[in-house]
Amino acid sequence: MNSDTNLPSNKRVFVSGCYDLLHSGHVEFFRQASQYGDLYVGIGSDKTILHYKNHKTVYPEQERLFMVKSIRYVKDAFINAGDGVMDFVPTLDIVQPDYIVVNSDGDNPDKRRICQERGIEYIVLPRTPHEGLTARSSTDLKKTTCLLPTRLDLAGTWIDQPSVSQFAPGWALTISLEPTFEIRERCGLSTSTRNIIRRIWPYQLPLMDAEILARLVFCFENHPERDDGIISGAQDAIGICVPGLCRHFYAGHFWPERIETCNDERILAWLEQHLVMIPMEPRKPSCSVVEGQDVTKEKVIALTLAAEQCWNAIMALDLEGFAQSYLDSFYAQTAMFPAMIQGCVQDYINRYSSLPDVRAWKMPGAGGGGYLALVVNDKDAFCAVHPEAIALTIRRTGH
Repeated sequence: MNSDTNLPSNKRVFVSGCYDLLHSGHVEFFRQASQYGDLYVGIGSDKTILHYKNHKTVYPEQERLFMVKSIRYVKDAFINAGDGVMDFVPTLDIVQPDYIVVNSDGDNPDKRRICQERGIEYIVLPRTPHEGLTARSSTDLKKTTCLLPTRLDLAGTWIDQPSVSQFAPGWALTISLEPTFEIRERCGLSTSTRNIIRRIWPYQLPLMDAEILARLVFCFENHPERDDGIISGAQDAIGICVPGLCRHFYAGHFWPERIETCNDERILAWLEQHLVMIPMEPRKPSCSVVEGQDVTKEKVIALTLAAEQCWNAIMALDLEGFAQSYLDSFYAQTAMFPAMIQGCVQDYINRYSSLPDVRAWKMPGAGGGGYLALVVNDKDAFCAVHPEAIALTIRRTGH
């Protein structure tokens, strides 16, 4: 007998879904469905979800199978062998259910038709939370649990604007960051580009070539009908979409002439050990970082040399050289765009630059507030003394 009802348990009940972000709403749905008999669950395969929803799963199919089987309302579970919305049809031959149960937003004519053809009773349940719990859905979780990366620029910021690189070509250096911390708006971490991406892929980046993906994002953000007259720099799309450490070479155009990447684990781990961020006040809406700009050939050359030296120092795991070139790049930026330092920024620079463990500092993006990104002797030791500091996780290839 079913533990929650007095209905006979010799009836077979079938439900199907992805169950990737397993939550209390799924468990309650299983509980309600199990009241009709012994519950069997069909689970979408990794391949099906990739093709149908155009994104990888958070948990692979065998892990999802294990979790679903472990729920006490479930008699047994299977990975569906079909594809698309009706991927569960082959599983019906195994289970031979008396009932198919769906929730209200899973109802569709094809499911009703297959039930009619096979003599299976079709039941639609309203989506209701368990008593005392908040209603949950995978869609809502994806809205609030975004796995999209962000980016931190290390050197060469502004060179991706043709108005800068026309004076001298050079590299911009970026790292793609896992969203392991709250990514605040108007804080220099390319949230405008990240929000553009969320309009297309609200949960995570699709599995495709990273450089092609960056081109798509850049074109979508800078569409011809954009009415503000601003072309967002390509370093934002590239920094978000291309994993690991990346440098991109600009020579008078919006898109770089070439892109080089480094996914050497030794180098990425080294960078993580020497970089932290300090939250500051966000850039104010009225802030114009281009006001008072003074872009000259001499200043752009200083920017390009600093970026070249920064890359070489990172490749050599040279902390002193990295810190000096990182700082030189920041000084070159602020020499061209002095309005990058506004409001509280200088106070934060004064406070943290005086600490013995801090080797260099800069602001991400265009500045004006947001975060202060520091090069430190040792991230773990610094964070132990400064709990406000944010440790960073670089996104690896394949994530």
